[in-house]
Amino acid sequence: MKKIIIIIVAAALAGGGWYAFRKKEAGANPGYLSTQVELRDLSESVDTTGVVEPENRVEIQPSASGRIEEILVDEGDRIKAGQVLALMSSSDRVAILDAARAAGDDQYKQWQETYKPIKVISPIDGTLILKNIVQGQTVGASTVLFAISDKLIVSASMDESDIGRIKKGQRAAIVLDSYPDKPVKGTVFKILDEGTTKNNVVTYTVKIRPDQVPPFFRSQMTANIKVKVSERQKVLLLPAAAVTTDGKGETAVITGLKDDKPVYAAVETGQNEGDMVEITSGLRDGDTVLYSAGGYTAQKDSSGSNPLMPGRPNVNRQQRRAISGH
Repeated sequence: MKKIIIIIVAAALAGGGWYAFRKKEAGANPGYLSTQVELRDLSESVDTTGVVEPENRVEIQPSASGRIEEILVDEGDRIKAGQVLALMSSSDRVAILDAARAAGDDQYKQWQETYKPIKVISPIDGTLILKNIVQGQTVGASTVLFAISDKLIVSASMDESDIGRIKKGQRAAIVLDSYPDKPVKGTVFKILDEGTTKNNVVTYTVKIRPDQVPPFFRSQMTANIKVKVSERQKVLLLPAAAVTTDGKGETAVITGLKDDKPVYAAVETGQNEGDMVEITSGLRDGDTVLYSAGGYTAQKDSSGSNPLMPGRPNVNRQQRRAISGH
């Protein structure tokens, strides 16, 4: 489910992969292209998916059964700790007020002033993400009236094979499916100790706190996440097309031509990703190498048949007559 990817951190590559290295065909070396070894920065990331969710989700229930008299907030509102969210009457107040209403407005107003409603108070700062009641509704002590989120974070699911590489403080890039053109930066701040098993795959939850929670974040949005697990400075890179083997079968590059024949220099390579190869020894920054201007061309069968199937023998007319007896 996860994969390791290598990202080349260089503005020069932003416009077209390894073609940023590609030079014009050298007039002195027809049939070859030239390229230079260059120093770049590499970062290694773990790619995974996750979901936006509250860091702390607080559900607010009434202290007693009763009736909702007034709602003072709405979903999406920013809430402060101690703020009054709603007013409600206990069951006793409901009975008294209903009886007083039947006795007349004066009695009703008197009891309203004498018997104050219960205030439903927010215990934390945050955003109101759930309003589960309407005015006039009768509620029980177990009814969830509101839910408040203090701050939205991203909860990522990491494979068991990757979790050993994840550390607190590592940087992460977050891209929501709903907003693919608005990446958000964040930091790993918690790695849960207990994993979960599903379809014989063990995963662990990693929590990422965005540097800034954008206004378009919504709880339960799906996110694609890249956690940077390592970063290397000044790595020698070369297009993979420029790495070949010499006459001894050793890894090498072509440094020039002598009597129209390639001159090889042995090199050692490190990690690679896609079209790029790391050079660990044998070359220096700025060295120029050559590689063939042509690429591999698959053989074509002129008959149009499958090249993996045995072909018919090439038989001329006289041979065909001898075979057929005519």
